[in-house]
Amino acid sequence: MPLSIIILAAGQGTRMKSSRPKVLHSLAGKAMLQHVIDNSRSLQPDQIVVVIGHQADQVRDFLHGQSVDLVEQTQQLGTGHAVEQCLDVLIPGNDVLVLYGDVPLISAASLSKLMVNGTDNAINILSFEAIDPTGYGRIVRSADNRVTAIVEQKDANNEQKKITESNSGIMFISGGQIKSLIARLDNDNAQGEFYLTDVVQHAVAAGLNVSATVCDDSREVLGVNNQKQLAQLEQINRHRNADRLMLAGAKLYDPLRIDVRGSLEVGADVEIDVNCIFIGEVILGDNVQIGANCVIENSTIGNDSKILPMTSIDSAHVGNKVSIGPFARIRPGTECADEVKIGNFVETKKAQIGQGSKISHLSYIGDTEMGRNVNIGAGTITCNYDGVNKFKTVIEDDVFVGSDSQLVAPVTLGRGTTIGAGSTITRDTPADQLTLSRSKQTSIKNWPRPIKKQKD
Repeated sequence: MPLSIIILAAGQGTRMKSSRPKVLHSLAGKAMLQHVIDNSRSLQPDQIVVVIGHQADQVRDFLHGQSVDLVEQTQQLGTGHAVEQCLDVLIPGNDVLVLYGDVPLISAASLSKLMVNGTDNAINILSFEAIDPTGYGRIVRSADNRVTAIVEQKDANNEQKKITESNSGIMFISGGQIKSLIARLDNDNAQGEFYLTDVVQHAVAAGLNVSATVCDDSREVLGVNNQKQLAQLEQINRHRNADRLMLAGAKLYDPLRIDVRGSLEVGADVEIDVNCIFIGEVILGDNVQIGANCVIENSTIGNDSKILPMTSIDSAHVGNKVSIGPFARIRPGTECADEVKIGNFVETKKAQIGQGSKISHLSYIGDTEMGRNVNIGAGTITCNYDGVNKFKTVIEDDVFVGSDSQLVAPVTLGRGTTIGAGSTITRDTPADQLTLSRSKQTSIKNWPRPIKKQKD
């Protein structure tokens, strides 16, 4: 259906006690306003209009490049006044969905249900069943279940106060009626403001149909006015994600101690230990095990891989049957092929690590292209930065690098090279030779590499 969405984001949010606009405060790693915009986009509207006001420049900068229409409410005179400011930019005839930038958990499914149920009505309100409705506007219905009024707490009589169906503020309004209904609003009230909820009484007086759709999960319509409420929504969001993951088959060692700040996709038989944080888009393959206290951001972890405790992985691709950690830091641009091992206190950055290669202890590997079956000894570093420019290290297949070595880029270690422990390598090394440096760098031809002794 032709649809315009209005997101109200002009409020001062003084109870947040912050210099940042309320709607830009983060929930699960993303601004509350962005949550609402993203859910709005999933409905495929013709336009999204964001009403800005308090600290408008900050919100405008945040929304730069997001293809939304901005309307500035220079005076905050109520929700009805905010919608009125949008009338000139709305696409004529489009139905209108009114959302709030500080109600970030509302789902696209609930909004779709609201719109479908509102097709034959001038207004359809998203309501919810409140355990304690104190402070909320009550939804008053007629004998035939039509909405006849929204009665605020202070105006409700004793019978109306017993009503638990409450107003969320989210509203779907027919495009053919919105201008005339908004035009009837007045500010004859104690606050001197124009309330959007008053369109209900004007619609009923005009003989128009008004309905309400009950939200299946009342937590979706919770708003944020202070940091305590924001923390409560963080907790709700964590619980929702944990439930989703467990229903998808993941084993969570403690569902209360996982934090998904983006999207997490899991394969079969995934296990996640306590206090793990997933940021951005993360994909875990089948039989992946994530140890305690790991942080994984915008990365893919292949089948049968193990991420040991205290490991940080950012913008990396990890293959199958890989072991990383504990206490490893995998930085952006790292690509691990299958059967790679990265051990404790190892840091990688912009490194391609070939199949079966091992970096087991206390090493830094950056701006590196590493082949298959390479072994990097403890304390090895690639010296890839001269203070101005970055340079590349190439380590070909079957190279063995002894402990406490420095590989000064740009440099290539030829296939099968062995680097003696404690060497500083500044020049390319020949294939299948031992190269070491003490007072000077020396290469030894026909040097026999040690082989594993057969057990008796």
